[in-house]
Amino acid sequence: MVDPAADALSPPEDWPAPPDLSLSLNSMGTFDWDLDTGLMHLDAPALGVFELEAGGYDGRPETLIARLPPTEAIRLDTLIAQALKGGSTHCGAYFRIRSRDGALRWTHTQGVIRRDETGRPRRIIGVVRDATDELAQSTARREVDEERRRQTSVVESATAALAHARTVQDVIDVLKDSQGLANLGAASMVMGLLESGRIHLVADGPRNAYVPGTRYTRVDEQYPMSEVVRTLRPRFIESPEDFADSYPILWPHLDRLGITSAAYLPLIAQARPIGALGLLYSDKIGFSSEDRNVLVALGSSLGQSLQRAMLYEQEHDLAEGLQQAMLPRRIPEVPGARIAVRYRAARLGRDIGGDWYDVIPLPGGRLGAVIGDVQGHDTHAAAVMGQLRIVLRAYATEGHTPATVMARASSFLHELDTDRFATCTYVEADLATGVVQVVRAGHIDPLLVEADGTCRRLPVVGGMPLGLSAEFGRLDYPVGTLELDPGQTLLLYTDGLVELPGADLDEGLQWLTSQIRGGPRELQLLADHLCGAADERGGDDDVALLLLRRVGGHTPRTGGRLQQHVAQSDPEALTSARHMIRAAVRAWGAGTRADEIELVADELITNALLHTDGGAIVTLRMLTGSRRRLRVEVEDRSSVLPRRREAGLSGVSGRGLLLVDRLAEAWGVESRGTGKCVWCEFPMADRPGPSALPDGAAARPAPVRAAGPAWGGTPTGRPAAPPGP
Repeated sequence: MVDPAADALSPPEDWPAPPDLSLSLNSMGTFDWDLDTGLMHLDAPALGVFELEAGGYDGRPETLIARLPPTEAIRLDTLIAQALKGGSTHCGAYFRIRSRDGALRWTHTQGVIRRDETGRPRRIIGVVRDATDELAQSTARREVDEERRRQTSVVESATAALAHARTVQDVIDVLKDSQGLANLGAASMVMGLLESGRIHLVADGPRNAYVPGTRYTRVDEQYPMSEVVRTLRPRFIESPEDFADSYPILWPHLDRLGITSAAYLPLIAQARPIGALGLLYSDKIGFSSEDRNVLVALGSSLGQSLQRAMLYEQEHDLAEGLQQAMLPRRIPEVPGARIAVRYRAARLGRDIGGDWYDVIPLPGGRLGAVIGDVQGHDTHAAAVMGQLRIVLRAYATEGHTPATVMARASSFLHELDTDRFATCTYVEADLATGVVQVVRAGHIDPLLVEADGTCRRLPVVGGMPLGLSAEFGRLDYPVGTLELDPGQTLLLYTDGLVELPGADLDEGLQWLTSQIRGGPRELQLLADHLCGAADERGGDDDVALLLLRRVGGHTPRTGGRLQQHVAQSDPEALTSARHMIRAAVRAWGAGTRADEIELVADELITNALLHTDGGAIVTLRMLTGSRRRLRVEVEDRSSVLPRRREAGLSGVSGRGLLLVDRLAEAWGVESRGTGKCVWCEFPMADRPGPSALPDGAAARPAPVRAAGPAWGGTPTGRPAAPPGP
């Protein structure tokens, strides 16, 4: 007995459909391409794909290629050739063919490459089909995917921009960017920060969305920002009616702006609200689930960025306050000089602290000027800087020579047991004579600025940075000497003024000289100009600078002292000492006896260098009392006293002390610890000479000369014989 139900479920007589029927119903045909003969067979469905009749096809692929646009034919031929030559077993491609009406439509082909035992391709057997509908659906999917990618890109680009935001204002600038709002589809935005139970509106725009009376609102008031801060949930207002019903106080103000919907997002960091963001739309009704996800992700990224920016500002203020506390509170007024100092903090939060400057008044109308930079950019660098500045000032005011000041400061930094080192330049200037002694510890060379704004670099022979010189036992600091004329300015600065990451130092120095040349001449204005230019240039390092200008018309105080160290086998140091003596003699009003004083001093120095095993320290003093006297002292480490002897007719030595005795008013020898000091004095005019050099005798600033290495011992030994000028 036949079950009727089973009979009703039996398949049709033509089931299963033959392959040809399946292919034809899906607009798919087959082909067989004999590569040896070049003939290609197409079945009826395949001919239909190409809109060809059976009698109108001659079996040659060239006939089919004529139906393809030239660019498509070249591309398809290239793909097939690569598959055949590359040993592939399959090949396939999408390409366009031209219909009888001239329109282009998409077609797809897929084939299997049959090869013989040698690997040579013999046949390609495959299918060809119409792909117009498939690609149309694919295009629709691509449009949906493109919209999703666009929304995702908005969040990614906003997050990338916020990653570079260091301050709250930077975050606001990212949000107010018109392109960013356009990508979100918003007409304007508002943002508020939570402060002591109130929401402070800190940003609105670019179209004015601020409602009067809402600059500060309480968290418990009926406003959308207050609501999202209370609930920590976003609020999507999807229509004007929703806005009017939910916030009747706020809506009348926004209705005039044409707002149709809005999204208010809580800004949360570490599970705590820090503010809220409102995005207002003028041509949008409702929010899709994708819209909501994008905006929630944006709010999360914004909350983290805001917290980071707020912490940055707090840390920056703390670090800058610490740095300022470590710097001198005021710069003393020094007769004969104009001084301008500036410090500009780094831009990276706590990355601050290493740079400093100082001005130290010294006896005899002299002053010390310091610029330095401790390695590192953090509060530890600021603490080390403060200690180093204090001890360097202490060593200078104790009366040590510039080289000794630097060497002792290096030893101090080394004994701090810190991993930091410091670069530094110390300058000791005698404003009466204009003689300037420069010691450099791994720092950038100073600049000399003329009255007309032209400037040049002063190459000073330097020693190792502070801390490192003590660690490696190289505490010898050469001293350079130059003359600073009235109107000339010495510029000391840290590398943050000229260096940029990846940039060449010479380019930075060229930029600096151009800024000085085009800047104001007044010292304080020039300092402001240089700091402002550094800000515009975009450096991220600290900047400290010190401008020291010698002014004319200054009457020096009575008395004074200049000192220079001369090492053995260092002719440059001897030349530098002679230069110092000539400048001092002219400035102190004894220009008519300059040759005699220089000759006597030269004899005493030569005597010390020839007959002792170390160098010599030359000191010039202006003694006051009933009459002014210039005193020359030459100190060495030998306790053997000089003796006067007569030179023979053919003798080449023995006349040194004879010259001293004949030319000086008085001379003598004093014991100095394990060594001695040979001195001589010359009477001076009753009235002090002018502070500036006489007309016609003004000497140009001499090239900076190194005084050479110190004689033995360390700066922690006896004070009178350390390295120094």
